[in-house]
Amino acid sequence: MCKGQLLLLLLLLFCAAGPRIASAATNPQDAAALRSLMKKWKNVPSSWGKSNDPCAKWDGILCDGNGRVTSLNLFGMGMSGTLSDDIASLTELRILELSSNSLDGPLPAAIGKLVKLEYLALTNCGFSGPVPSELGNLSQLTFLALNTNKFTGSIPPSLGKLSNVTWMDLADNQLTGSVPTSRDNGTGLDQLVMAEHFHFNHNMLEGSIPEYLFSSTMRLRHILFDRNNFTGPIPASIGNIPSLEVLRLNNNGFMDKVPPLNNLTKLQVLMLSNNKLSGPIPNLTGMSMLENVDISNNSFDPSNIPSWITDLNGIRTITMQSVGLYGQLPQKLFSFPELENLVLSDNQLNGTLDMGNNISKQLGAVNIQNNKITSVTVYDSFSVKNLNLQGNPLCNGSLLSDTTPCTGQQTEAPPQIIFDAQCANPFIETIVFRAPSFDNVLEFLPQLEKNLSGQINNCTPNQLILMPYSNNEDAYLNVDIKACPVNQKKFTYSQVLNCFNLTVKTYKPPEIFGPYYVKAQHYPFHDKTSRAVLIGIVTGSVLLVVGLTLVGFYALRQKKRVQRLVSINNPFASWGSMEQDIGEAPKLKSARFFTLEELKFCTNDFREINAIGAGGYGRVYRGKLPDGMLVAIKRSKEGSMQGGLEFKTEIELLSRVHHKNLVGLVGFCFEKGEKMLVYEFIANGSLSEALYGMNGIHLDWRRRLKIALDSARGLAYLHDHANPPIIHRDVKSTNILLDEKLTAKVADFGLSLLVSDSEEGKLCTNVKGTLGYLDPEYYMTQQLTAKSDVYSFGVVLLELIVAKPPIHENKYIVREVKMALDMEDGTHCGLKDLMDPVLPKMGGLLGFPRLLKLALQCVEELANDRPSMNTIVREIELIMQDNGLTPDSMSASSSFSIESRTMKVPSKLPYSSASTSSTSFGMDSRAFEYSGVFPSSHGSLKP
Repeated sequence: MCKGQLLLLLLLLFCAAGPRIASAATNPQDAAALRSLMKKWKNVPSSWGKSNDPCAKWDGILCDGNGRVTSLNLFGMGMSGTLSDDIASLTELRILELSSNSLDGPLPAAIGKLVKLEYLALTNCGFSGPVPSELGNLSQLTFLALNTNKFTGSIPPSLGKLSNVTWMDLADNQLTGSVPTSRDNGTGLDQLVMAEHFHFNHNMLEGSIPEYLFSSTMRLRHILFDRNNFTGPIPASIGNIPSLEVLRLNNNGFMDKVPPLNNLTKLQVLMLSNNKLSGPIPNLTGMSMLENVDISNNSFDPSNIPSWITDLNGIRTITMQSVGLYGQLPQKLFSFPELENLVLSDNQLNGTLDMGNNISKQLGAVNIQNNKITSVTVYDSFSVKNLNLQGNPLCNGSLLSDTTPCTGQQTEAPPQIIFDAQCANPFIETIVFRAPSFDNVLEFLPQLEKNLSGQINNCTPNQLILMPYSNNEDAYLNVDIKACPVNQKKFTYSQVLNCFNLTVKTYKPPEIFGPYYVKAQHYPFHDKTSRAVLIGIVTGSVLLVVGLTLVGFYALRQKKRVQRLVSINNPFASWGSMEQDIGEAPKLKSARFFTLEELKFCTNDFREINAIGAGGYGRVYRGKLPDGMLVAIKRSKEGSMQGGLEFKTEIELLSRVHHKNLVGLVGFCFEKGEKMLVYEFIANGSLSEALYGMNGIHLDWRRRLKIALDSARGLAYLHDHANPPIIHRDVKSTNILLDEKLTAKVADFGLSLLVSDSEEGKLCTNVKGTLGYLDPEYYMTQQLTAKSDVYSFGVVLLELIVAKPPIHENKYIVREVKMALDMEDGTHCGLKDLMDPVLPKMGGLLGFPRLLKLALQCVEELANDRPSMNTIVREIELIMQDNGLTPDSMSASSSFSIESRTMKVPSKLPYSSASTSSTSFGMDSRAFEYSGVFPSSHGSLKP
């Protein structure tokens, strides 16, 4: 069935959820069947049973002119119970949508009697037992979604008789056996030439996939066979499907060579990781539309970087972990304009890592750990937020040897282990870095190592050791760099000059370390050097900083000491775990430190003319950085109650989350009692300003739908893909900002809370939030859940409709809308007098009844009656699609239906898989098109 026909079915679903058309009284047979079904279900819609005429008054029912039920749509109603044979009495049924309920038990074979059924969706319920073979009788079926249940047994060969089906989703069940084909069973899935989606991932299917399952006449776009137990070779016929866009075969037991795939010129996602594939690395020449490639953890022949990799101009993610790569990486690999993540760990790559001077601005994570990289060339334009080189010779600790301690009498510090140092006077210099939160020194080593690589001149690294500690009121990182002479008791002046030749003017540390200054102790050189020259050398010379390249070796041995020496009063002391690996990205991986002077300069000393907002925390100023970037600087007022706690929270959260629909943190300042946060500047202000006509922005209905979707995506990311999940606690229109393209971004995480797995998504906390948006259940019980954000978001949706604050002229928007509601009014649902007066004049309020219904579901009194943010995202996307709007063309990023990621969260990384590797990635709104797990939640995302 073509996309237009599928859209028609989805429009029918919309109609079922929206206002009813006039119809005759319900057919007695259908009415009796619905009443029988109702007796088997709990938590049915409140309208059920209040009238004897289901076609007229029961939610989710759509009937034809003869009173026959044609659509039963009870998506996400929270029902429980079983599906009885009574369903078979609805013989005119064309649409059956019961997804996201708690229905369980077997799926009755009688469902095969609904021969007019075109759309069957039972996703995310609890059905168990075998998939009924009688489903093969539904010859008009075009959409079949049984994913995310507990079905067992094999795939019925009879499903091969569903010749009109375009979407077949059996993912995330417990199915076993092989994929049925007509040669083996008389009927089979190879007969489904109209199908566009085969989703069989997350099962226990086994055996080999026969060549004849696929053919060039098929219209398949997505083949999702990942996370099963398939064996044998990948069928070569899979390379003959010209329409294929997504191929996921990862996490199976496929063997032998990868067949030619070059004919798949429309392929965007190729996932072959975690199999037993051998032979040469697959040749992907000519596959220019690829965006995500993962062939990790296979047994390919050792190979240099394949030449085709430099031709993938649209690539976003390349994951080739443990595939036998060797040689030096080409610069072009890092310059693809869309490249966001690159994982080449556990190979044999060697030589110098030279990423060039044209690194992709999108590149946020490069993982080359456990290779043989010996040095790194760094340019001024280097901007990668997370470069992991752990496990390379550049970073390992082989240069340190536990031999004689260096015990010079010029330091009161305890003796430190130095290679072949004997008993000599160490030359000591202290570098004071002024960025906060260095209690977990280990996390920052990769940046230091790559920054300082190659800086050693005429000085043996074995002679150097450092001692990181913190002993001042601002908890700055102090690094004592000690150099012990070899085979002599003291350095000469010429030796110091020859070894340490960088100056403050020429050396620039990584941004995370911020400004620094140098303190040196007196040293009795052997030769007679003028005191002035000595002071100049000691103060100006910073090549001693190369000793930082060995910080990891020392810090690994001094973890406990570092923790003890962190200032008790340091508000950042609890950040991070000292148990993390050296190569892990720091918690503040995307935030840089700004000095107070820098921020004074870019705001013209915080002049009033640059003030753009104020709140309980303090004031917000507009600033311009030296590179021309506009920023918003949130400065705490003196005596602010936010203090260290909320300041810590906001930095920690914002530096860890990366999503197009969340305001990004640029940096922070923690100096001289100042606490300031530097955000990206959002040009068009807040949603409330636009709705209330304060900034001249005109929001038509389509733009409001887009803003609703963007905001929902941002919140869904926080709830389901941040690790641990994040509850915002203060969702409101003033915390939704609009950029120059009117893309909405959720802002202000000052009140946000992290939710650990042990808390099961529920926190007992003092009530915080904004009157009018506050969840009544949270207010009464102080039990905070993600559904509290959902309630607040529902208020925002109503605010988009009425363009008034939630409490206006002593009237509460939620109550006013519920009192005025009249769903018989198919155009305005009884809200014409309440809604923004500009909306009725525009006409074309596409999807208005459905969005209103969604908003009212969000503001249900009981949290359990509200949908999740993922469900809200999907519903808004469907509203837009069903009305001819394309969500992705209006807003290209989303946040759900991905299985695992722990690196930077890219803006557009569709179809990611849990198999990507130990370091994997992000998400895209298009995921719902194929995942088959529409609103389901897999593991939390770790940004």
